[in-house]
Amino acid sequence: MTDIPSTNQSNATSPDGRPVRSTAAAQQGSSESSSKDDAAIDPNAAPSAAVTAERLNTEQDFSGLRSVWAFMPYLWPKGDRDTKLRVVTALTALVIAKIFNVVTPIFFARSVDQLTGPPQMVAENPVIAIPVLLIVAYGLSRILNMVFNECRAALFARVAQRAMRRFGLQVFEHLHDLSLRFHLERRTGGLSRAIDRGTRAVQTLLDYALFSIVPILLELVLVAAILWSFFDLSFAGLTVVTVLGYIYFTVRVSEWRLQFRRQMNDSEQQANSRAIDSLINFETVKYFGNERHEIGRYDRALARYEDAAVRSQLSLSALNVGQATIIAVGLTIALYLSAKGIIAGEMSVGDFVLVHTYLLQLYQPLGFFGFVYRELRQSVIDLERMFELLHQKAEVVDKPDGASIAPGPAILRFEDVAFGYDERRPILKGISFEVPAGSKVALVG
Repeated sequence: MTDIPSTNQSNATSPDGRPVRSTAAAQQGSSESSSKDDAAIDPNAAPSAAVTAERLNTEQDFSGLRSVWAFMPYLWPKGDRDTKLRVVTALTALVIAKIFNVVTPIFFARSVDQLTGPPQMVAENPVIAIPVLLIVAYGLSRILNMVFNECRAALFARVAQRAMRRFGLQVFEHLHDLSLRFHLERRTGGLSRAIDRGTRAVQTLLDYALFSIVPILLELVLVAAILWSFFDLSFAGLTVVTVLGYIYFTVRVSEWRLQFRRQMNDSEQQANSRAIDSLINFETVKYFGNERHEIGRYDRALARYEDAAVRSQLSLSALNVGQATIIAVGLTIALYLSAKGIIAGEMSVGDFVLVHTYLLQLYQPLGFFGFVYRELRQSVIDLERMFELLHQKAEVVDKPDGASIAPGPAILRFEDVAFGYDERRPILKGISFEVPAGSKVALVG
């Protein structure tokens, strides 16, 4: 049965005759019934200012990427200067780390140029010929890249965890505001899983989107700018086209491969269900001599899983081959242009190494892009489910002119109350009575 509040609700009145907010009464009751273990905790205490977040307009549509954008206020909360400072500092550290990351190959390339200088100079001055400062700068830039990356992670850890705390707290508070109907029609385990996966989706989005996708794009812009300034537009354009082509190809093929993954999951679930049902009803199967029939049904489900798994593996192989081909073609063209520039006297051996290092440095994180894309896609879906919980409207809300319960004795008055778990079967019809302070009234029957 479900709790369906009627149009005539019970009215608790304050001494001045105004209706009393139900939340105040609930808080007072919670305070009186608190256990000894919670005696040191004030049940009426509001969440600290550090976790208070601006409430979202639940009338909005939070499907798809809108849910990601709707989460931004939790990362940039109004009035929380500490969180905003941490965000700005962490992003600054991220930019500085990427600058050191793209500068490091330059030191390496110039060291190669000096070491591949005229053989006579190297033989006469072996100490001077060693590029000590460039080698030290190369090592130092690698260290600073790691230092600023870790500083970014340390600074943003508080922001991410607090955002997860704010978001989870708002959903939890909203669930307590909903009526009994919602909780009777919903499974608690499903709600718990949705909240757990939704909060973890926040962490995944921040880790992969903000600190995987955004850094790759930032590094792509920096590398393209350096190649354009050092050489010409062809190197920068080739790098951008190769990376963007790799990302586009990965996204399209990953979307195409999802159908095989769904078929695998459905076939596996069907096979497990049939196996469990057959074994639970072992006596019935044995009684009717239906072993061959049950084995055949189970085998057909496993065959469908086998076909889907093979197609999934073949599509994964096609994805890997396509990704490797795109990278190899872009790298080969870039090295050919570099070699052509060396022969023409426009580039040095160090420049050849520089182009090769930049391209490998960009392509290395792209190897995980397919996995990152799938995780981001699943995280957006989990985040949507959290916002769906926030979309649920409370059936019983406080009146705008409701007053808080004043300290001291009060009278609880019920006027023409109607109630029923089902609209077709009313239980209370037009009940009116008063409960004086200190009295106990029970409805029996």
